[in-house]
Amino acid sequence: MARYRPPRPPSSKYITPEGYRRLQEELTYLWKVERPRVTAAVAEAAAQGDRSENAEYTYGKKRLREIDSRVRFLTKRLDGMVVVDQLPADQSRIYFGAWFRLEDEAGNLHAYRIVGPDEFDPAKGWISIDSPLGRAVLKKAVDDEVRVRLPAGEAVYYVVEISYRPFED
Repeated sequence: MARYRPPRPPSSKYITPEGYRRLQEELTYLWKVERPRVTAAVAEAAAQGDRSENAEYTYGKKRLREIDSRVRFLTKRLDGMVVVDQLPADQSRIYFGAWFRLEDEAGNLHAYRIVGPDEFDPAKGWISIDSPLGRAVLKKAVDDEVRVRLPAGEAVYYVVEISYRPFED
């Protein structure tokens, strides 16, 4: 049996200024702080002699590979990003960076923000522009109906509020 998996569709290149800054800080930390620290620990472990039974050396090398992999990913990803720092001309509709509230059929309110795929956080209500809900709400206005296909079936929401600043709760 083959282990082939078709390639995933490319994710959006959009990111908020805060998200870009966070990824840039992670890259700087990994490259300037974490990697030199782990490299020094590996060198110290290698100086102890027999590397075949040296757990510090083995795990240090593994950690270096993880760091290098993440640094390569972040470097490539940040090069192609488009930082969206301008508000849209029509702020009465949902576009990238918008905070919005949806009301479900039971009358429950849900607050979300549309962000890039590298910065989504369900705990904060930040959803990716590439998610089914993110694609469904794009260009919707207040009182528009939003239909989203979910694994449990189709869900219907209504747009209650749109803002380009965080809601004051």
